[in-house]
Amino acid sequence: MKVAAPEPSSVSWHDETTVLHGDASLSIDRSVVPPIHYSATYRADTAEQFADMANTPRHPGFYTRYGNPVHKHVEAILAGLEQTETALLMASGMGAISTTILALVAKGDHVIAQRKHYMSTSKLFEEVLPRFGIESTIVDQTDTEAFAAAIRPNTRLIMVETPVNPTLSLTDLQAIGDLAKARGIITVADNTFASPLNQRPHTLGIDIVVHSATKYFGGHHDLTAGAVCCSEELAQKIWSMHITLGSVLSPMDAWLLLRGLRTLSLRMERINANALALAQWLEQHPQIENVFYPGLPSHPQHALALRQMKGFGAVIAYSLKGGFEATSRFVSSLQLATHAVSLGGVETLVVHTAAMWASTMTEAQMSTAGIEPNFVRMSVGVEHIDDLKADLGRALASL
Repeated sequence: MKVAAPEPSSVSWHDETTVLHGDASLSIDRSVVPPIHYSATYRADTAEQFADMANTPRHPGFYTRYGNPVHKHVEAILAGLEQTETALLMASGMGAISTTILALVAKGDHVIAQRKHYMSTSKLFEEVLPRFGIESTIVDQTDTEAFAAAIRPNTRLIMVETPVNPTLSLTDLQAIGDLAKARGIITVADNTFASPLNQRPHTLGIDIVVHSATKYFGGHHDLTAGAVCCSEELAQKIWSMHITLGSVLSPMDAWLLLRGLRTLSLRMERINANALALAQWLEQHPQIENVFYPGLPSHPQHALALRQMKGFGAVIAYSLKGGFEATSRFVSSLQLATHAVSLGGVETLVVHTAAMWASTMTEAQMSTAGIEPNFVRMSVGVEHIDDLKADLGRALASL
């Protein structure tokens, strides 16, 4: 028997309800919590049934590289949040991005990306795609006209990321979506730094929305996963590439991701409030040189942020007076904020950005990405805001 994709709910739910009940139609027993289906392969009773399973795209009960019942629960919720027809799960955010791009472009094609992307995304466009005869043009994401000027007859795809890692510059999603649709160009947006609770690129005209689900969706720094949200037609193309490249999310990580999603709305409400309050506090501190946060009126694209975002997310970037050494001492002096990579979880994390990427980026690449020696990236968690301020205050006072 063929396994059909779940029908979208006819009820328009709020996000708080979607994360709890968006997968209800997929329940196969009386369990309140869906079970983990920890099997790599599944039994067929007849040759006919086996052929049907093998030839049904994204079948959740054939072979876990093709799909898994737990994947379907998560995908239903993510599609509901991003307001797309469907979603795909993969083993990491970069797995999702790389698979999506490689599924949609070929030798002789041209793609456009922005100058400031997550480091590995930039390397994909600048170093990997050229090896396969795919040209990339890199433009300033804050300049919509630069995207328009870069379009060629063979342009097949535009990739954007907003807010961008780590400088929190923004891309005008509506403008890029309109520009691309008028020319038949596919658009992809990395929505990791915002989350669909703060920003929905698809509703602004973007075709495909990708995520590092490791971040807000998981929410507890205990899994690695990626997601692609798009139409059924595009998902079929991406899935076909996915089963070839094999960036498969394990059933256990998918189940942890499902559990994390249940509290996404609660966590994001606190995270948004904490990050805005902390950004405002940092902006007034005498040891801070600059604060970059879309929710601040001082952000050069604050008006755009108000237009396309409902909240501004966990990540604050700021620079300290005193240069590289002072910044290093500051990060080492923090007691509550954890010195670790990643973002979007319940704990506040902090990194000295220049120190983190010194071994993988040249000084020129860091300069292009806007990473200064005194640059700090902080992902604000759900701790009490007064405790976070006290921790940062103590560390800043020691400089």
